[in-house]
Amino acid sequence: MSETRSSLYRIKPLSDRLPAVTRPEGHVHFRTKMLWVVAILVIYFVMTNVYIYGLDHERTLDLFAQYRTIMAGASGSILQLGIAPIVTASIIMQLFVGAKIIKLDLTNSEDKACYQSVLKLLVIAMILFEAIPQVFGYLVPSQAFVGAFTQNGAKALIVLQLCLGSYIVFLMDEVISKWGIGSGISLFIAAGVAESLFTGTLNWNPISGSEAISMSNPPAGTIPKAIYIISNTTPEQMASFGYEQILLAPPNPMIALVGTILIFLLVAYLESTRIELPLSHGSARGARGRYPIKLIYASNIPVILMSALLANLSMFALLFFTNDFLSGIPFLGNNSLIGHFEPGQTSASGGLAWYLSAPMGMTEWLLPIIDPGTYGNDHTPLLNLMRVLTYMSVMVLGSILFAKFWVETTNMGPRSVASQIQRSGMQIPGFRRDPRVLERVLERYIPAVTVLSGAIVGLLAASADLIGTTGNASGTGVLLAVGILIHFYEAMGREQMMEMHPVMRGFFGDD
Repeated sequence: MSETRSSLYRIKPLSDRLPAVTRPEGHVHFRTKMLWVVAILVIYFVMTNVYIYGLDHERTLDLFAQYRTIMAGASGSILQLGIAPIVTASIIMQLFVGAKIIKLDLTNSEDKACYQSVLKLLVIAMILFEAIPQVFGYLVPSQAFVGAFTQNGAKALIVLQLCLGSYIVFLMDEVISKWGIGSGISLFIAAGVAESLFTGTLNWNPISGSEAISMSNPPAGTIPKAIYIISNTTPEQMASFGYEQILLAPPNPMIALVGTILIFLLVAYLESTRIELPLSHGSARGARGRYPIKLIYASNIPVILMSALLANLSMFALLFFTNDFLSGIPFLGNNSLIGHFEPGQTSASGGLAWYLSAPMGMTEWLLPIIDPGTYGNDHTPLLNLMRVLTYMSVMVLGSILFAKFWVETTNMGPRSVASQIQRSGMQIPGFRRDPRVLERVLERYIPAVTVLSGAIVGLLAASADLIGTTGNASGTGVLLAVGILIHFYEAMGREQMMEMHPVMRGFFGDD
């Protein structure tokens, strides 16, 4: 336990009373873990189709429309908030622990239990913090619902539904992390992105469902749209507008599909790049192995945290600009420098929020720079270029910062890794069997790779957003999905290896 007991221990008795998922007492077999993963994913997809009772969908605005896929939620459903409250609460706790504002040693079992317990309470606080402004500003209850419960009563019931759905997501994440494989949050993101990519690529329905299919209203999916246009145009029409409509015209242009495939291949290559430190067993002669330090050492977590932070900044910029009460606050309220929003739109069209939002595809930034007369967006080419540079810089620097915090707070730093190797009985050949020696060797690699890892994932995510993706999955979402699937595959391999060789469980941290 920490020498100075954290003040969070005073809150722990209250947070311990909240519903939680208990850890298994022993080892959970691989088949059981996979069953839990499949069951939770099925429940997740069912919940994305359970719509909020009493909501007027026609008058409702989705504050997180631009970040919908990486928030792992569904607009208008009880998963409207997605994983945003969980991720935001994790950001706050990690920042406070990393900055030593909260004095907890996460390598200590009691302090770690306190951290996890208080995190549940903070998640509930963030659910309310994000649900109440949305419901009382942009999630409009239907007239019949208001007539039955009054205006404030109807909104309170919608808040209750959002709280219930978001906390169930939190519990499902705990089920997967304790009884399944990997992280529930990551799997929910990958599931949502996969669904968006599939429908964005193969959707045969016209762009506008209220009109018949035509050249001005072709199929929404990338491949059906290309087939329809090629089949219904002459060579002259293809040269005039057909290629442009197939390659660049939203939604789901062909260049977005090509970009998505390139992102898949590039991330798969980078995930396989690693430094391997040779290891030998201290007592078993001839027993050798390697400890891999991946180039993408901090995984995709920094991008998830950074995207959640930008989503919250965008939400509050919208609230301060459009909400009747908040727009009256001096300096912050109705300030176009913070963010300007057109009526009925949730994406900023100007101000700081516009510079910090992702340009989704080339039609939002490259074409306005090259041909502002035809593709102008009310901003000069210089401002569009500044937006691109600002967004990329913020994503890269923010991802580096979160990568460092994540590594230090999840036992991935040099000291924690050295202790893990020491406990497993392994050592680096040619060095004394001392955790301090191991730590000094690892300090040559892990801090540098952590910074490089954060910079790479931030740059990849920002670049992917600029290229665009099918199904409005966002480049960040595709990047995350690829990394998540690769890590899930590797986690399955480790689980199977531990199933065959139980002695390996101690090295991987399994009980």
